[in-house]
Amino acid sequence: MSRPLAIDIDGTMTRPDGGIDERLFAPLRQWDEPVVVATGKSFAYPVALCAFIGIRERVIAENGGVVLVDGDLTVDGDASAARAVASDLRAEGYPGGWPEPDMHNRWRETELSVTRSVPRDLLESLAAEYGQTIVDSGYAYHVKSPDVSKATGLRRACERLDRDPEAFVAIGDSANDAELFDLAGYAVAVANADETAIARADTQTEGAFADGVLEALGEVA
Repeated sequence: MSRPLAIDIDGTMTRPDGGIDERLFAPLRQWDEPVVVATGKSFAYPVALCAFIGIRERVIAENGGVVLVDGDLTVDGDASAARAVASDLRAEGYPGGWPEPDMHNRWRETELSVTRSVPRDLLESLAAEYGQTIVDSGYAYHVKSPDVSKATGLRRACERLDRDPEAFVAIGDSANDAELFDLAGYAVAVANADETAIARADTQTEGAFADGVLEALGEVA
């Protein structure tokens, strides 16, 4: 019998050269337990992905800042702090997230995504001024509330779904999946995962990226 899934997007559902691997569409559409897409991307992206796959809109976005499950919407985090950090970055001569047009933050509601070309020590200093923390997804730095994570998002999703987090299998690849891994009953890091994710996972797949997801789905189905 399959188990509910909490699955990351970038580095997990993707191909090595980027883009969602369409081989995942059919198994996720046919999965007979809830599938929750848990990502650091802004809210619009995973909602659209659910629509294109053909699964229900069950989404943890912006590293837990926005949660949508079957029409129930929760928005956490401190959007004003994220905007203040962006303003301070521009004052220091850096992009307020990413170079314009900044599509990474255009629809972001609760946090700030920042290119890793910005010095981390500077970003950490600016974030601390507003009570924010940083998580490194391997692709971007995310300035966010320390009280919000993919794990808090999964707790909210579980309340709506009337499920225990222990029932979930979490699949991901990076540091922003670590707290999700700690909460879920079983955590799977794909082969390309970073050291933090691997250390917090229960197992690691032989396959990387979407190959690893397909491998994991075969094991827990």
